[in-house]
Amino acid sequence: MPTAVVNDSHCHFFSQQFFETLAAEPEAPPTCNSAGDLLRKLGWDPPGSPSELADRWVAELNTSGVTCAAIMSSVPGDEASVALAVKRHPKRLVGMCMLDLTQPDAPTRALRALTEYGLRCLCLFPAMHGYALDDDRVAALFHIAAEHRAMVFVHCGVLSVGVRKKLGLRHCFDARLGNPLALVPVASKHPEVPVIVPHFGGGFLRETLMAGDVCSSLHIDTSSSNAWTKYIPGLRLADVFRQALEVFSADRLLFGSDSSFFPRGWQRPIYEHQLSVMDELGLAQKTQERILGGNFTRLFGP
Repeated sequence: MPTAVVNDSHCHFFSQQFFETLAAEPEAPPTCNSAGDLLRKLGWDPPGSPSELADRWVAELNTSGVTCAAIMSSVPGDEASVALAVKRHPKRLVGMCMLDLTQPDAPTRALRALTEYGLRCLCLFPAMHGYALDDDRVAALFHIAAEHRAMVFVHCGVLSVGVRKKLGLRHCFDARLGNPLALVPVASKHPEVPVIVPHFGGGFLRETLMAGDVCSSLHIDTSSSNAWTKYIPGLRLADVFRQALEVFSADRLLFGSDSSFFPRGWQRPIYEHQLSVMDELGLAQKTQERILGGNFTRLFGP
């Protein structure tokens, strides 16, 4: 069990609607005409209703010693599923939602997510949905986030969605659209909006460090296996942590696991690897506590 309070800033809520949306895509396998077909092909557990999935996640957090987790709707239009989960377990789950800014209803969905649904963070995937971070629609979304004291999550760098790859769905995205440096102008205009860049920038480590150095509202989440390190010869996760701490300080790093489906559940190996890295770097206990849980509490609230 974790010895410090652990709050996970990056989990995916793979609801029934998530799988139904994937099954409806034109390039879905011909043998997968329903969410059930997809789940059988994947070998994953059916999620059940949003309430049932929320209960399973909280039971998993209890078993793993995790205090709170941020859960993200992982297809546009699935905000209601996350909202139901958060309403059921408001002290254990906080809500985030994926938006596709190329869709005309994105601003309306964002407003509803932050008001009626009580979600806390709007999630952008520019490489997946095909827009630039200096697009006027991004600026408009930051304005909405500022008005409602919300956060903005922006996936930068390489984007590889495992479930899409396993199902043969399109998963080659334009990583050029996810350059963290493009965030600086819009984020600088809204310094009150915390911005979370996952996976240390997903391969754009240098650009993420540069952006974070000039824009104090940028935060990094440490989630996933960070397999992008293979693109830089000899780079170890310890090196990544060291440089991130040098530029961002421990106050702008958020632990995340990138957990998503069952029966795998919460990704303890990710946590254990990152904990070993922090121990290797000799980080003080209080510094580790800020990364593992304290910064999450400060941004998302108790």
